[in-house]
Amino acid sequence: MKILLIGCGKMGGAMLRQWVRHDGNQFTVADPAATDLPEGITHVTEASSLASEEFDVIVIAIKPQMIADLLPAYSPALNPGGCFVSIAAGCSIATLEGIVGETAIIRVMPNLAAMVGMGVSGLYANHACTQQQVNEVTAFIAQTGRCVPLASEDEIDRLTAVSGSGPGYVFEIMRSYVEAAKRLGFDEETSRALVFDTISGTVETARQSDASLEELRNSVTSKNGTTQAGLDELRRNGQLDSLLNDTVQAAYHRAAELK
Repeated sequence: MKILLIGCGKMGGAMLRQWVRHDGNQFTVADPAATDLPEGITHVTEASSLASEEFDVIVIAIKPQMIADLLPAYSPALNPGGCFVSIAAGCSIATLEGIVGETAIIRVMPNLAAMVGMGVSGLYANHACTQQQVNEVTAFIAQTGRCVPLASEDEIDRLTAVSGSGPGYVFEIMRSYVEAAKRLGFDEETSRALVFDTISGTVETARQSDASLEELRNSVTSKNGTTQAGLDELRRNGQLDSLLNDTVQAAYHRAAELK
């Protein structure tokens, strides 16, 4: 496919670095500020530089408040059978249709782990999309990690609250965990190694196991042991469940407000 990427900031750039690892697509990046692009990428700074080129997919990776100003100049470059793919958070399909008309549009909500090929993205297509377009874009997005098909834009908002914003929650938990290790007397380097490897190893154990998370938790928890003592504090008065529920609910409500 011939793909035009409008905007190559943190998320667009992260996904591009994964996409170029796979054969079969040609990329043009439209971004006046883009630097250090992967080899073989065509770079333009404005729509007029595209001349009469046409693209199978136009990926919208600019800030939502910039879309109404910038997208109209690039939209004629979409070929008649092509589709728009937006990774702009908080910009609804209705908003995009108000700019480019009722054409094929797919919204994708990625997350930061796309930069290492382990992202989680949600995908929702409007009614103008063909099944072939959905299949092709799903496979394309899956080059950056897992791609989850969604049945509504509300599911985009809900996924945003869980996996889209999720790396922020996990980084904050990791930061606090590292600080707790340091207060026990470990230095910064050792604390980070202990926490990072404990988390990554535990996730991989759960991924490879058929047991439930509760069963896995219980398997490392001896009665009146050290893990039990820590878990009793972590789960006191249901504080962990309540905190995480409030966290994702707050993110979900904000995602809905931004549309």
